[in-house]
Amino acid sequence: MENAIALSNGQLTDAHVEDTMQDLYLVFTIDAQDYAIEIRYVIEIIEITPITNVPFLPDCVKGIINLRGTIIPIMDVRLRFGLPEQAYTDNTCIVVVNQGNMTLGLIVDAVQEVTTISSEQRLAPPNAGDDANQYIKGVCNSAETIRLLLDCEKLMEIPGKDRG
Repeated sequence: MENAIALSNGQLTDAHVEDTMQDLYLVFTIDAQDYAIEIRYVIEIIEITPITNVPFLPDCVKGIINLRGTIIPIMDVRLRFGLPEQAYTDNTCIVVVNQGNMTLGLIVDAVQEVTTISSEQRLAPPNAGDDANQYIKGVCNSAETIRLLLDCEKLMEIPGKDRG
């Protein structure tokens, strides 16, 4: 991920980039619920584009796209969460995220905003047992709404992929 941050002395370090992005989250909607992921994972947001089907992928992985010469797998977050598939609208978009050496496009219903969620606003998720919270690493209860904070690394794990 390339981030441009101008400093008065003209020098840029990873620590400066990390400090600037700390507590920043991208908020998006899936099935009328707000979710947020740390902005440090987000590369870009693009409009929905034709997706090439690839045989034998898990149901939530819709296929691949060519984004300026890079082939990126596309995951429908609705399907990842076990929600019913829904026709894409003008608000549907792809959030391109990167973690380590993996880049993935996440189809979301709509992107809301980039916002600061301080550590004081973040609460542990409720203990619902087993896999109920496997992608949720926290909750933000703001005056407007409850936002579920996603664990982007767990969300990016491709179902059925051999982890051995």
